[in-house]
Parts: sequence; C-alpha cells; structure tokens
Amino acid sequence: MSVPRLVIAAPSSGCGKTTVATGLMAAFAARGLAVSPHKVGPDYIDPGYHALATGRAGRNLDAYLCGPELVAPLFGHGARGCDVAVVEGVMGLYDGAAGQGELASTAQVAKLLRAPVVLVVDASSQSRSVAALVHGFASWDTGVRIGGVILNKVGSARHEALLREALEEAGVPVLGALRRASQVETPSRHLGLVPAAERGAAAVSAVAAMAAQVSAGCDLDALMALARGAGALPGAAWSPAEAVSLPTHDHPSRSAERRDDGSGRSDGEVARGSGRRERSADADAGAAGERPVIAVAGGPAFTFSYAEHAELLEAAGAQVVTFDPLRDERLPEGTRGLVVGGGFPEVYASELGANESLREEIAALALSGAPVAAECAGLLYLCRELDGIPMCGVLDAAARMGERLTLGYRDAVAVGDSVLAVAGTRMRGHEFHRTVMEPGAGEAPAWGVVAPRRRVEGFVQRGVHASYLHTHWASEPAVARRFTERCRTS
Repeated sequence: MSVPRLVIAAPSSGCGKTTVATGLMAAFAARGLAVSPHKVGPDYIDPGYHALATGRAGRNLDAYLCGPELVAPLFGHGARGCDVAVVEGVMGLYDGAAGQGELASTAQVAKLLRAPVVLVVDASSQSRSVAALVHGFASWDTGVRIGGVILNKVGSARHEALLREALEEAGVPVLGALRRASQVETPSRHLGLVPAAERGAAAVSAVAAMAAQVSAGCDLDALMALARGAGALPGAAWSPAEAVSLPTHDHPSRSAERRDDGSGRSDGEVARGSGRRERSADADAGAAGERPVIAVAGGPAFTFSYAEHAELLEAAGAQVVTFDPLRDERLPEGTRGLVVGGGFPEVYASELGANESLREEIAALALSGAPVAAECAGLLYLCRELDGIPMCGVLDAAARMGERLTLGYRDAVAVGDSVLAVAGTRMRGHEFHRTVMEPGAGEAPAWGVVAPRRRVEGFVQRGVHASYLHTHWASEPAVARRFTERCRTS
C-alpha cells in the first residue's frame, strides 16, 4: 500500500504542530483531496479538530499502547482510499515514553511509516541559529528523513529572509512561513485544548482560520510533492473483522508478555483464567446470531474514544448506537451493554446529575448484570457522586477534582476475570486525569498496574469493568469479542 503522507513534527511542544497539521489537512481537503488524519500518541483532543478539517475520523498511532508492529497496519486501515495522509506528532520529534528510548516517539512512528517529516520551528527568538537547530534534529537519527521546515511565529519580512538564508546554507528546504501576528487562538483548560465537540461553530471557525493561515503561508504543492515521495508501507492494512476472528495468542499484542499484577502474586496465582485464551465462538456467533445493541456514550461530555473500538465491536457482531448523556433521558432501545469512554464529566457534572432518568436507567442496567465498560470519565460517571453532585451510583465511590495531574503510560494485568478480559491478560494503558477517588468497599480491582509503580486500580463488580486506564482495543481484539459475546448472552 502506498499513500502519500507527511509527519508534522517539532523540536518541542508549543511550536505550533496542531495549527500546522490541522490547517494543512483542511487546506488539502479544500482542494478536493480525501485526507486521512492521524495523531501520534494517546491524545484524544487533537483528532477531534482533525476530523473537522477532513470529514473523516481522526485516528491515533501509538507504538506504546498498540506495539510498533501495529502502527503501519492501523495507518493503512485509516488511510485506505485516501489521496494523502497527514500525521501530527507528539511533543518533540524524539520524545517518547519515559525511559523507553525512541518508543512511542514521533521519530519512531515516522520511521515505521517510511514517511518524510516536516519540522515546525518556533522562530520567534532566533535568526541564523535556526540552521543549527534544524541541522541537529536532521542529523540526530539518519533513519528519520526531515524533508523540510515550516517557520512559525515569524516577526517580519526581514526576519523571514534571515531565516530562509540560514536554512539555505543548511540545505533544508523552507516549505512555509507563518507570521506571529496571525496565530490562531484555541482555548485550553486543565487537560489541554478544549475539545472541538464542545465548541461547536467556534471550532469550525478555528479550523477554517488554520486552513487559511497554512494556505497563505505554505507551499502546498511542494508539501504534496514531498508526501508523494514516501515509500511503500510494509505489510497489509489492519482489518477489524480479521482482528476479532484471530485467536488471542496469534495476534501481535501485549497479552503474551506476562508479568505479575502488582499485588505481589505470581503469574500462576493471578492468571487463574489465563488457560482459556483460545479463540471462543464469539466471532462465529456474531456472524450468525443476534446483534446485541451496545450503547456508547458520546456528546460533549464524553469525547475520548478511539475509532477502532466501535469498529471492533461491530466486527464482533454488535450494533453500536451512540447516545448523549447530557441530552438523552433513555438508553437506546434494546441496549444490552454499555461503553462509557473518557471526556470531561467534571465540566458537565451539574447537567449529568440533573439527567436523573438516565442515571437511574444506567444503574438498573448495571444492577441486572449487563456488561458495562467504563474508562476514566466513564468511571467518574458510574460513581456515587462527583464533586458532591450525584452520578449513577453504580460504584460505591466518590470522586472529586484534585490539585495534581496524573499522566503517563501504564503496564497493567487483569487481576480477575471480567466482561473485558480473563485474568492474566496484559494490556498497556494511559492515565490522564486530575480527579481522585474515595472508594467504598466490596469491589474487586480491575487492573494490577506493574509499571511504573505497583498498585491495583479500578473496579470489577457484576458485569461492570471501570478504570482510570485508557486502553486501545486494537492491541487486544479479544476484549471487543468477549464484551460483545457477554452482551449477547447476558
């Protein structure tokens, strides 16, 4: 598979990657091109702006959560049928998982995709020194091909001329220059940018402004020519249907790498169900039997989800129906299971609490033993209360906003059997929140976190699996298969 593609990177965060990447996606789309948007890392917010720019689902490429071997296949799946793909990087070009070398860095993803890199440089406080900066990034890893530079926050025509002269000496093409006075402002709060779904028309206007800025300041033809120089992708594109039909041990994932669960017990002690890792009849039943309705929370309060999750559930035989807990007073008709992903329930706590009829219906569904999977915001929504405001009361726990940000990748092992996994299943996750929990007693933990610090985390009770960890189900498709089968039989 060969799709023209570019990776938009920077020396550090704050240089303007999101503005350039989103603006470039929208500018290419305005030319009538089918643009595939991607984001390196676990970030859920930038892909929302990418989706506005392109009209396609923004997709993540995370070599830590899914493994390096799935980066190119997942990219191929998202980019199938597109004219060009734009991949926005994360942090600085060579920054990745802490203490893991290049793992999960933009540089690693660029190499896995055999894609040229465009370096976005904040030039606001330098002139000739920009050449030394770019030379250092271009020569640090010869496996990374920096095909050009976009200068951001340029002060004047004279400033731009000095920068271009310096980079000409360095032999790196300048593919664009954006003036300091025309920066697009995107509001932020405690976890980063405000999601596009919350901003409505303002987000649409912001994306249009980014497109106009990039179109005016960048050489789109040269950028497209650079994208066409990307090499052929290795291997075949990922397929949700093929993924859910594979035996667990045949799928390239983290589950085969076994460790203890963080509670001090050995693999043998914790993995009492791990011998049942063979392929079940889920996929066959999904093809021939009932398609259970799985309700997936959406709307402004629950914007964090990976597109592949719904695709895997549908491939496993489910009928996925999205609902908005801020507005819908009932679950979708015939709901047999519930998925509540991440987002910002703390921002909408009053509205969520006021929707009493839906809260009661969710509590009744959970009490019946129906499968419920909740991550981060979903965990908070299932609690007894959030900042003193009543939530669904499925879990005997109270949550509140804290002062410190909890952020980072996690290695975890399923402590016991649940609707998502058998005991001993290993997955990697990402934690990103400012809330703290005051749990009650009685629920079993969901995960044993083994790195970077040993602890247990989350809740399992009846059919509920709730946790702070965001996971990517493409790394372990058996999760979607198992969850759908439980929905079918519960």
